Amino acid sequence: MDTKPLGKVAALPPEKLRWQCDPAKVPFETTAQAELAEGIVGQDRAIRALKMGIELAAPGYNVFVCGLAGSSRGGLISRMIKELEPVTQLAPDRCYVHNFKSPDRPRLLTLPRGQANSFKKEVQAGIDFLKRRIPQVFEGEPFQRQKSRIVERFTVREKELMDDFTRRIAKEQFALGRMQVGAVALPEIFPLLEGQMVPVEELPKLVQEGKLDTGVAEQIEKKYDQFRQEFTVVYRKTLTLSRELASEMSYLEQEAASVLVDGFIEDLKEKYPGAGTSEYLEEVRHHILDNLEQFKDRDTDEAEGEAGEGGERRVSGERDPFRVYGVNVLLAHSPEDSYPVIFETSPTFVNLFGSIQRNYDTRGGWNSDFMDLRAGSMVRADGGFLIMYAMDCLTETGVWRTLKRTLNHGRLEIQPLDFLFPVSGSGLKPEPIDLKVKIILIGDRELYELLHGFEEDFRKIFKVRAEFDEEMEMTDEVIVQYGGHLRKLSEDEGLCPFDRTAVAALMEHGVRCAGRRNKVTARLNDILDLAREACYSARQEGETPVTSAHVRQALEAKVERHNLVETKIREMIEQGMILIDTEGERVGQVNGLSVFDYGGHLFGKPMRITASVAMGKGGLINIEREANLSGRLHDKGVQIIAGFFRSMFAQNKPLSLSASLCFEQSYSGVDGDSASSTEIYALLSALAGVPIRQDIAVTGSVNQQGDIQPIGGINEKIEGFFDICRIKGFNGRQGVLMPIENVEDLMLRDDVVQAVAENKFRILPIRRIEEGIEILTGVPAGERDAAGRFAEGTMFGRVDQRLLEMAKLLKEFE
Repeated sequence: MDTKPLGKVAALPPEKLRWQCDPAKVPFETTAQAELAEGIVGQDRAIRALKMGIELAAPGYNVFVCGLAGSSRGGLISRMIKELEPVTQLAPDRCYVHNFKSPDRPRLLTLPRGQANSFKKEVQAGIDFLKRRIPQVFEGEPFQRQKSRIVERFTVREKELMDDFTRRIAKEQFALGRMQVGAVALPEIFPLLEGQMVPVEELPKLVQEGKLDTGVAEQIEKKYDQFRQEFTVVYRKTLTLSRELASEMSYLEQEAASVLVDGFIEDLKEKYPGAGTSEYLEEVRHHILDNLEQFKDRDTDEAEGEAGEGGERRVSGERDPFRVYGVNVLLAHSPEDSYPVIFETSPTFVNLFGSIQRNYDTRGGWNSDFMDLRAGSMVRADGGFLIMYAMDCLTETGVWRTLKRTLNHGRLEIQPLDFLFPVSGSGLKPEPIDLKVKIILIGDRELYELLHGFEEDFRKIFKVRAEFDEEMEMTDEVIVQYGGHLRKLSEDEGLCPFDRTAVAALMEHGVRCAGRRNKVTARLNDILDLAREACYSARQEGETPVTSAHVRQALEAKVERHNLVETKIREMIEQGMILIDTEGERVGQVNGLSVFDYGGHLFGKPMRITASVAMGKGGLINIEREANLSGRLHDKGVQIIAGFFRSMFAQNKPLSLSASLCFEQSYSGVDGDSASSTEIYALLSALAGVPIRQDIAVTGSVNQQGDIQPIGGINEKIEGFFDICRIKGFNGRQGVLMPIENVEDLMLRDDVVQAVAENKFRILPIRRIEEGIEILTGVPAGERDAAGRFAEGTMFGRVDQRLLEMAKLLKEFE
């Protein structure tokens, strides 16, 4: 092709416009022969950070993962942790039991791994055993004989007391009987009149009827009062005897039951040693022996609960009296279990920290006890790793505050969700759980920076940042790994195999996504999505394996699904509704290039940039800024342009001009400085009165020294102008001025490369403003001579002369 210099700049040859992956570098015919691979490709930096975070056991070394893309990021981190095989301190089993001293503060038992469930079963089996055997012991003949002797002894003593009192009052014509008071018959002293017991209250009536003398009645009442006092003493002695009887009976029962209870408790203490467990079992022993009454009934039925909505239970009757001996296993392990890796996809307060359920009775009331405590993911991940999305933790009610408190103190207290509200419904305060869990949050860079800057606790508890890059070095090993992932995708989802040309095409797309030829995208999910769509194209045509042609078809179909806006803009340019010239020359007018992003689809759009100049002191007027359509970066670019003009043309005179810059037909805002070189060309043309070629579009930022700086979106910008030139017709002179530093970023479409090979289109890389203005105007830029003047007839000479004239005129005018 013709690479004849334009000015001092040579157009790029076709081989410089695109990096091509040689299919011969793919070490297999199809991906069916590739070595199976899964996990993350590259990312050594992030993996080292993650490894340190999960292996370092010091407080606060939790991990915040950012930059990792894809829909299954949590699952990916889970697999990475298992592949790293960290050494962790495995968590013990944990269970809550009744606190006999403080029932509203459930006791936490910590047992060796694998013992919680067996402890619960053996405690329940022991209680069931006692419920069967204790009644049998109490009904047995030996116990009944001892009980009868004790009862007989106390009965004799009580009878002696009462008989002695009865004989003494009988001598005075009194008798001991019972008086009915409501439903109770109480012992009472009655005087005997004519052999009949008469209540003392009826004596006044007998006196009135003349049946009894007043003096005799008074003597009877006096004796009654005396005997009543004596009877009170006797009755108290009988009550004391009753208490002594009850005490001896209780002692007898405890002594009889202790053989069973002690065997049950001592057996458990031997199997489950530990200070906390032994102390609890001693409390169980004393409680059972102090409450043997509940074991006497053979027909005791356990209260059965029915599951209610919202995790609450509805109880059909009274609470089971044996419930206090239950064991609520919160965390149990099997002997072969390793450290847990839990990916919590729904980190609500209850799912994360657990809850306290409610038990409703038949009257609608409710209560809670130690058996109603439920563990969350924090407890289940103890001794291991808990993975969550950071944004979910921040948006769920109460989660972030409780998570910070738990990680700061290393302790978790299970509470009901309603504790967050002014009126709490539960008075339970379970014993806190000491946790050693490593939290891994997944979020984006912006969220990390926000939390790190404004959340002091965040800096203390998330000391490790594992940042995944969006790109990685392009090597032969990466090609092999991509092939392994494609094979796994094919096997998992039943896709067609991919031949080496398809793998090469996918690699080329990965390089374009990365934006640099020596890099490839690390967003493997995007590549796999394209592979799925390419397989779909192949199956639509009934072909296998997938080839590069199918990959190109998938890319074209993907663009077509998203480029409706782009198509409409092209139609408006073609119809002349948006003014873009691709031929001819205009003073103060340049074709700039911008990039639009609509729903993840990037495309380039030419924009007409114009400049007008006049004598004055207004300096550079950014019309976009005046209309509130300019972003901060574009405003900065305009200030750099002013600096360039002062540096180049205002060393021996004041810069006496008022100039305006405008992005014509732009109504949605402008940002970025990639058009700053374009705006300089427009100003130079307007000042010198020299027209600029409209068949060349320009992109590139500039500094105050006139150096052209690299920009982003170079491929989309070039392709955007190329599409407009194709619509309006090629003339063989059209092309794009671009920063030379962006040459290594070029991954242009095949049709653009073909047009360059056929001399229909040119790509012109430049380093300086001077090179660009010479190409656009055909006029030498000019250099200062020894006297500091530009040569006459050069672009800079004309501009300098015009500015000098404007300065003089302004001075004369003033």
